[in-house]
Amino acid sequence: MTILTAALLILLQADSGAAPAGPSGTGAIAELLSNIGPVATGVLVLLLLASLYSWTIILGKVFSFRGATKETRRFLRAFRKATRLQEISTLAADCKASPLAQVFEDVYETYKRQTGGSGPPRNLNTLERSAQTAASEAITALERRMTGLATIASTPVYVGLFGTVVGIIDAFHGLGTAGSATLRAVAPGISEALITTAAGLFVAIPALVAYNQLTARIRVFAGATDDFCRELLNSLEEIPARTAASRSSLPAGPDGAREVERGVY
Repeated sequence: MTILTAALLILLQADSGAAPAGPSGTGAIAELLSNIGPVATGVLVLLLLASLYSWTIILGKVFSFRGATKETRRFLRAFRKATRLQEISTLAADCKASPLAQVFEDVYETYKRQTGGSGPPRNLNTLERSAQTAASEAITALERRMTGLATIASTPVYVGLFGTVVGIIDAFHGLGTAGSATLRAVAPGISEALITTAAGLFVAIPALVAYNQLTARIRVFAGATDDFCRELLNSLEEIPARTAASRSSLPAGPDGAREVERGVY
């Protein structure tokens, strides 16, 4: 429709002769904006609000994911080097932004309820369910407000198209009112149509690109969280074997056994 409208403008300009030169650049845009109708103004205001909201989400997610990535790397390095669960728990409290730390805290709380904080776990199935629930909650928190960004990525094009249709209707109405096919009669309506179309694309394209990039980052976090859940459960599952090996290396007696449980776990 826009292509046909542009062709119509060329024909009208050819029929009406040379038109007087108008302002160019920023001044022309400002003049067009000052002359648009109420419907086009409402469309532009709506698109402006959508753009501000989308950029708020985008910038917030960028900084949030950057912090989560940094803390995840820090926590994972410490987890693989630590020898006691209590040490990891202390670090997890300082890495709240990391989904891995959130998973560890929930699983560790379940482990402490089972064992009191030391010794082999009594029920690995319970720990596995706790890990799955914590991982789902952590990823859900990362996905917060992504639905709004997806809506902004797909809707503004149609909002701009609505302004385009209204602008073309105004152009034909001006053409009928003038009674002659002149560029002056259709220019205001056509300018509204083009401005709203451009505004819709200006809002939708950055939101769409950002949504795809942020969704890819969330998938990376989800994969890393699933891998960590398996790694954590494997570590907890190995506790009985490590306990038996440690006890066999110490003199027999209740004091020695207690020392192993207290020192290793």
